[in-house]
Amino acid sequence: MRFTPRDNTFFELLAESAQQLVEGSNILAQITGAEGSDRKKLAKRMSEIEHAGDEATHAIIKRLNSTFVTPFDRDDIYNLASGLDDCLDYMDEAAERIVLYKIDELPDRVDDQVEILRRMAELTATAMPGLRSMNELHDYWVEINRLENQADKAYRKLISHLFEDVKDPIQLMKQREVVEVLEKAADAFEKVANFVETIAVKEA
Repeated sequence: MRFTPRDNTFFELLAESAQQLVEGSNILAQITGAEGSDRKKLAKRMSEIEHAGDEATHAIIKRLNSTFVTPFDRDDIYNLASGLDDCLDYMDEAAERIVLYKIDELPDRVDDQVEILRRMAELTATAMPGLRSMNELHDYWVEINRLENQADKAYRKLISHLFEDVKDPIQLMKQREVVEVLEKAADAFEKVANFVETIAVKEA
């Protein structure tokens, strides 16, 4: 039985932040499959989503600073909000590099990375409402961990193929940076899942 009042605003803000990840991952998928001018428009939209994500994060931090009683540990709320923000930041960074570096063709396996990120984003957005009751979250962090392992394998294969197939060292450097940022995004999603697991264990 709980005697601590619940502030539902935190749950709503976290869910809003996670929903930005779904939108961002979908735009990222469109960017990798688009061409020059279309990529610029899509990257602008990605930037707008990233700004919306920042606003959601700032709203959570602002409420943390003004709320005496939080639904669970305030450090965990801060870490979770920051972790969600990191996921979106890395996806935005990947989109920005693709456009700034004027990369005409990305390796085919980049689509595998992006598809994993899309699935991670969907799972994360679905999991956030579960923080209200802490029920049915176990499958979420287990699946995110599995997907992150899958992302690691895709990343290693991509790096190997880049060194084999890309002869221009400048193009190699540009493409490698994009691939590495996408891998960082997958790692960030796993960190969010780890934060959720920590919270669930504490609240059990």
